[in-house]
Amino acid sequence: MSGSATVAASPPGAATRPSVAVRARQAWADRACHGLLAALAALVFAVAVLILYETTRGAGPAISALGWGFLTSTSWDPVAERFGALPYLYGTIVSATLALSLALPLGIGTAVFLVELAPRRIGEAVAFLVELLAAIPSIVYGIWGVFVLAPWLRSALEPWLIAHLGFLPLFQGFPFGIGMLNAGIVLAVMVSPTIISLSREILLSLPGSLREAAFAMGATRAEAIAVMLDGARPGLLGAAILGLGRALGETMAVTMVIGNTNRISPSLLAPGATMASVIANEFTEATGKLYLSALTEIALVLFALTIVVNALARLLVRMTMGARRDIAGAA
Repeated sequence: MSGSATVAASPPGAATRPSVAVRARQAWADRACHGLLAALAALVFAVAVLILYETTRGAGPAISALGWGFLTSTSWDPVAERFGALPYLYGTIVSATLALSLALPLGIGTAVFLVELAPRRIGEAVAFLVELLAAIPSIVYGIWGVFVLAPWLRSALEPWLIAHLGFLPLFQGFPFGIGMLNAGIVLAVMVSPTIISLSREILLSLPGSLREAAFAMGATRAEAIAVMLDGARPGLLGAAILGLGRALGETMAVTMVIGNTNRISPSLLAPGATMASVIANEFTEATGKLYLSALTEIALVLFALTIVVNALARLLVRMTMGARRDIAGAA
């Protein structure tokens, strides 16, 4: 009887309530997990700070000796110790902008086709092949640009551009085949898989109710696609910025096809150079202290340019989100 009374007096759920020791272990595990994740996040930030510190320290002699003239001068003479990074900064921006101008319409158009128009099996197969393209080493793209693209540009496209659009400064000069146009096309081919894959995943993540609502309002297929693209605008912008970030920092493929000259020319047919290509070409030959420091300062400028581009990207994404937050919440 006393045992029965004891059981009856026990509160409901007492048998399943965790003990104090179990709750303490759970709290310790939560704190340990939180601390580990915070440490990993801090490690990523610390690596970025360390890179910035080391490049700034290495560029110190050039910063002291050359000042702001390093960014505005076009002279590059290691023998006379005159260094100017303006041609390489110009080449980096122009080649990356050209690549993004070519890759963005191709990437978004392909993603729209795979999501909205292509049969599901075909879309998945093509998406798999596109992801394989992203894994191809950059040296392979460089070889393709030298032995396949350059002869075609030299014999077919560039003569046509000179004959029909030669009145524009962009297409004046001689058909070398190696130059800014070649570098822009190679970069566009390299960044297109990234833009296509991300754009496709973004479009797939949107709620189907957007498309259904557009059709219910009497929209055509093209108008419904426009509605989907409008809802995916922040994500598509992020995909474009990621592609631009890769184009800014690409080294080996660009070095093989851009021509590697420190001249600034408005023509896309002329040879040029980027900050990454000049570092790859001359770093092993930099014997003087100022010479090595100047190359390190170019790396610092490239790092700063990458930070600025990513900061502007986040700002643009925030500006374009607006009322689309409810779309993301409805997915």
